[in-house]
Amino acid sequence: MPRHEGIPKPERVRLSRDHILNTLKTVDTDPLARERVLDMETQFRDRLASMVAALPPAKSHLERFGTSPYVLLFYASQRGYVRLSEIEDDIVPAKVFSSMETSAGRMLEAVVLPFYGWECVTSSMHSPNSALDGRSTAQGSTQVATLKSGPRCLNDEMSENFADSIISHGAEWASHSASNTVEFTYGVLYGTKRRSNKKDWHILRKLAEKVPKEGGHVIDSPDGKWQMSFQLDAVTVTAAVRIGLGWWHYLGGDTCAVEVWTALVRACVEPGTSDPQGYQYSISDMQAIVGSVPANYNVSLLQASQIPWLMLTARHFCDDLVP
Repeated sequence: MPRHEGIPKPERVRLSRDHILNTLKTVDTDPLARERVLDMETQFRDRLASMVAALPPAKSHLERFGTSPYVLLFYASQRGYVRLSEIEDDIVPAKVFSSMETSAGRMLEAVVLPFYGWECVTSSMHSPNSALDGRSTAQGSTQVATLKSGPRCLNDEMSENFADSIISHGAEWASHSASNTVEFTYGVLYGTKRRSNKKDWHILRKLAEKVPKEGGHVIDSPDGKWQMSFQLDAVTVTAAVRIGLGWWHYLGGDTCAVEVWTALVRACVEPGTSDPQGYQYSISDMQAIVGSVPANYNVSLLQASQIPWLMLTARHFCDDLVP
């Protein structure tokens, strides 16, 4: 399908390691931020135990791993495997990665949203709230969001369904705070707009096309932008796409992303010994991602061996990670 002329051209998202370290120091010295990090860490640890317990154990039947016979054979060729035991060691972690993708997103929503004044929304299919994952009230306006784990989760049909839901249920969402305004966010938990397949932007385009002429009108077109607004009867709706850092900043301000990353690293990676200086990673840019930390840098929330994990996490939220 040809590119729609209204699709905005996203700028590259650049993050610097110095900025991340400075933000971590800010969080480390802010009592309220520190408390959030430590409380989130505790909840992440509790939920991780349940999530891991639900994964298929290594001794499960092959059917539980959902493998493709073609991929197994192609991968065996690529690795030069001869014995079944060689590929068996790769099947379990591959399944663990794929199984965790969806459950990790749900866990993040359940743990993090309440710390920043939002509630998790649970509802049945085909109900007014079935498109929503989170909700909040700010300055008399209802804020609602649907959250996806990664930047390429949508197809054309899903984009149109979101647009239909916003038009059909926007007034009901607004009534949650007894207001006539609602802010809808299509939020993505990591990634950048450059990595998006742009199906998320098509939610906005479809909205502009579908606003009824009877009783409604578009206030702000989405052409060249990642947001739009319209009025339908007495309700004004703003819809926006917020990916990665854009979502976390919207949720909790300047330090929110680093707070969440720090809580996750603390919950998942015990302090230990870092890879030796000059270690040759298999991934060609891994050393550039890790970078170096000033010798006099010291925070209590993360130990030196955990800082590289913070940088690895941060790399998924930018197009360029620079010094």
